[in-house]
Amino acid sequence: MSRVELYERIRRDCRDKGLGVRALARRHQVHRRTVREALASATPPERKVAERSAPALGPYEKIIREWLTADLAAPHKQRHTAHRIWVRLVDEHGATVAESTVRAYVAQVRTELTGHAAGVTVPQTHLPGEEAEADFGELWAFVDGVSTRLWMFCMRLSYSGRAFHVVFSNQATEAFLEGHVEAFDHFGGVPAGQIRYDNLKLAVLKVLLGRERLENPRFVALRSHYGFNSFYCEPGIGGAHEKGGVEGEIGRFRRNHLVPVPRVGTLAELNALIAAADAGDDARRIGRRSVTVGAAAAEEAAQFLELPAGAYDVSTTLSCVVDTKARICVRQCYYSVPERLARRRVEVRLSGRSLKVIDRGTVVAVHERALHRGSEELVLDHYLEILTRKPGAMAGSTPLAKARAAGTFGATHEAFWAAARRRLGDGAGTRALIGVLLLHRSLPADAVVAGMDGALAISSVDPEVVAVEARRSLQTAAPAPVVPIGVALAPRPAPTLAGYDTLLAGGAR
Repeated sequence: MSRVELYERIRRDCRDKGLGVRALARRHQVHRRTVREALASATPPERKVAERSAPALGPYEKIIREWLTADLAAPHKQRHTAHRIWVRLVDEHGATVAESTVRAYVAQVRTELTGHAAGVTVPQTHLPGEEAEADFGELWAFVDGVSTRLWMFCMRLSYSGRAFHVVFSNQATEAFLEGHVEAFDHFGGVPAGQIRYDNLKLAVLKVLLGRERLENPRFVALRSHYGFNSFYCEPGIGGAHEKGGVEGEIGRFRRNHLVPVPRVGTLAELNALIAAADAGDDARRIGRRSVTVGAAAAEEAAQFLELPAGAYDVSTTLSCVVDTKARICVRQCYYSVPERLARRRVEVRLSGRSLKVIDRGTVVAVHERALHRGSEELVLDHYLEILTRKPGAMAGSTPLAKARAAGTFGATHEAFWAAARRRLGDGAGTRALIGVLLLHRSLPADAVVAGMDGALAISSVDPEVVAVEARRSLQTAAPAPVVPIGVALAPRPAPTLAGYDTLLAGGAR
């Protein structure tokens, strides 16, 4: 029974039965003071909350206040937390006080010193299709068994809360620009208003007075191409609240989709997992909203600016000299090129996740960007000509080890090489293998493997026999893509005979 109901019964018995204070107290088993309060007012008085003292903290309140006052002049990232204050009190002063007690007092003193309560924010209203926020966030993943520090680009739409995430091995300008291009493609348009940023060097070269900034010319070119506006937050922690949406989104995404730490074979595999997570997040609801993120995003998509007709090139053009090992060094990583380019200067187009090597207008090599400094991305196909002249270098070569690890130099290659060396000797047998590997430049990988199997079946290690058997296998199977040895396969649709039929019909006339 509530106190209001008790007061009502006391007042009714007094009115209807004429009972006195003492009789009412006995009847309802309460103190006479309570009876008098009920007769005086139908509304019970508010209970007084006792102010609890903290005697264990008393001797240390002055010390805590001094530490927090000194923090006002300290760097923001090197100020006391409540936990650190509790640890110091225990270690340096032998205090026997609960951490929760210290936390409550620290919050009280901080409010007094700063003039406002911590964690208070002002609600914001965003129009559909008008605003977005972008930033990088750090994450860790096991890539091919190695714990690797990576960077996740995130762009979040302010109205719907829909976000796009993509992971890069770096925070370079190419990754920053490529993240924008892929985000706009993902959303199907460009926010018509502005995109909020902190003052990261990829966009801002120098912070000037107020909101003025000296901007990165490459970022300005990207903004001009897509037609959006940029808004830069106040420098330091004072401006963190101005793009709190993307800050919170990066943390939410990490906690929900990257815990436990992902284990993947490649960066592409990780990005595929992240893309699937983005698609799944369209079904979630933010807070007490009545519609899902995906439904709200569909509503604001109609307000976006249209994507420009032409593709935007985010790559950085570099000029590199090929060393005597047929490698170029780009951002402290090594990448192979055809050995004929040794000691020559080539052009490199570097993007966020890949690079292209160009010689006299022709693309001669394409690589995924390396994840670790000092690593080597070497393709066996680039060294075949030099290995023909130096077959003894084949067995211990790094490109061969890379091809084996990637699975492009498989069991059939090993069997053919072993049979060739038994029959022809090490040098001639290795040259026979290289002759077979050169077939990968003109024939699909599956056909070359089938050719080696066919040649071994008739006890032959002649590259020409392998070529004949490979072409014969193509007559009974759909052609596969031609990929040099050491390069991963990428599927493509099988060709048709429609053009050949047309050619025959023309000849008949």
